Amino acid sequence: MTHPRSSNLAIAALVLFAMALLLFGTLGGDAPASEFVGHVYMQTNETQNRIMHFGREADGRLELIESVPTGGAGSGVFKPISGQESAPNAFEGAGSVILAESNTLLFATNGGDNSVTSFRVGADGKLAMIDRQMTGEPVAGRSGTAKSLAYRPQSRTLYVLHAFGPNHLRSYTVAKDGKLKLRPERNSVDTATKTDRVSTQAVLSPDGRFLLVDILFDARPAANPDGSPNLVVANAPDRDGLVVFPVREDGTLDKPSFTDAGGAGPFYITFLHRSHDTFLNGVAVGDGVLASRIDGKGQVTNGPLVQIDTSFGKPSELCWLQVTSDNSVVLATNFGYGTVSTYRLVEGQLSLLQDPANKAIPGDGTFRAVNKLVSSGPSDSWLTPDDQYFHQIFGNASVLVSYRLDKTSGKLTEIGRNKIPYNSPEGLAGF
Repeated sequence: MTHPRSSNLAIAALVLFAMALLLFGTLGGDAPASEFVGHVYMQTNETQNRIMHFGREADGRLELIESVPTGGAGSGVFKPISGQESAPNAFEGAGSVILAESNTLLFATNGGDNSVTSFRVGADGKLAMIDRQMTGEPVAGRSGTAKSLAYRPQSRTLYVLHAFGPNHLRSYTVAKDGKLKLRPERNSVDTATKTDRVSTQAVLSPDGRFLLVDILFDARPAANPDGSPNLVVANAPDRDGLVVFPVREDGTLDKPSFTDAGGAGPFYITFLHRSHDTFLNGVAVGDGVLASRIDGKGQVTNGPLVQIDTSFGKPSELCWLQVTSDNSVVLATNFGYGTVSTYRLVEGQLSLLQDPANKAIPGDGTFRAVNKLVSSGPSDSWLTPDDQYFHQIFGNASVLVSYRLDKTSGKLTEIGRNKIPYNSPEGLAGF
């Protein structure tokens, strides 16, 4: 028989336990969002797409806070660009998750059904869905290809890029409450003779005057009779792999110009911090990075392409880039190698710093890159604003890896891993 005093103590303990659950969640769960120094967001690109929201601790490690549905569909493990049943980097793109309006809004593509979702970002970093609207481009086959976003605050215009055309670019007007209204404009990156180009990423110049789009392929990938990929790489030999759209005051796009991207298979553009005209371009088949400048008329001048070591096999598929806040170090992700290389940038001149800067992350052995090497298929990345920590998706390894960056040496030291869905994830943004 239980003693009355013991019963009272047990009841009091249960009350305290219940209060703790209300305040902090279930035992063993995630810490309150307010305890973190920052936040990182990644979309899973699962067939029922969602945003994984990680809290960033002071030591650079990440902890999952919440997983929020977008209301839209991803492509899952299916890769619509190539038709592969299961492969990382589904859309051959970047910028599918972005923050805007002083980190109070988050936008994410849903490539599976060609839609975009907007979220309100709370003071604690938590997400509340606002709206989801279709891009206006029909889905042909198993998946759409909406994949890259760019936001112009001057006109509250959100641009969404599709890998496949003919209407590669559509846009929305973003209301102050975050709701999306599809605009009627349709823009293409095709030329008179290249009518089925595959784009990668859309980026606005910091002054909002130009929208730049990299083109990876001049035609959709196909298969040769022996099963090997038949790839018509852009900017080789025709030097027209970078498309520049002048932007009008109301956000509409003017007639584009087609210019030299500086290397074969241009993939990723990032402007230097505090610069309105100087940007870097990572070229996937050219295996390197170059610095370029765009003038007030939209004309582009390219510096030399600085390649990484490709003795392992070509192409390295060097794609995603991050730049430190002082523009001194560039981090370049090599999709075909499962590694990251770092560059030193001094007065506009690039030189290799660490190649590679990390130990290659192995995948599950099922995925081979274009160079025939088994790869873990790293894709999108994000560097913290203080330049201390670098986060990298390795889709075929099902991990988001966190590193500490040594800016002097350019080396990356792994400090943590977070489990993510297999093959499908893409897009990283944070603050």
